[in-house]
Amino acid sequence: MITEKQLKKLIDEHFQGGNLFLVDLVIKPGNQISIFIDGDYRVNVEACRQLSHFLEDNFDRETEDFDLTVSSAGADRPLKLPRQYKKNTGNALEIITTAGNKITGVVLSADDTGIEIEEEPVKKSIKEVSKKIISLKFDEIKSAKEVISFKK
Repeated sequence: MITEKQLKKLIDEHFQGGNLFLVDLVIKPGNQISIFIDGDYRVNVEACRQLSHFLEDNFDRETEDFDLTVSSAGADRPLKLPRQYKKNTGNALEIITTAGNKITGVVLSADDTGIEIEEEPVKKSIKEVSKKIISLKFDEIKSAKEVISFKK
């Protein structure tokens, strides 16, 4: 069976020194492998294809068959790594805290320990509540996703 450790080692080797990185790796029974990658900028189809071919070249299907899917950790997938929050500085996120609170706002800054987010003001009748800046440690965040807006 192909192991997570083998795959992580190869992926790290492939991405060494670049702006792409592994976000998540799932191995299901029957060697069904799903790999989600991200980058400090954006991930394109070519980057996924190159990683897929690199991994396929390092395993022998005659010895062990597998089903491999490599894709970007798109906007529909939750953020998992501090590096993803840093990339999203200036972008809107929807965050659920471990206390169960929902916060939507723009990431002002991110480091290896947490983020600072400017919460979107909540409109109460005619008056608008002032903007609030919130600091969160990563262990206080249950989930976070990018907010997709089609408004300009």
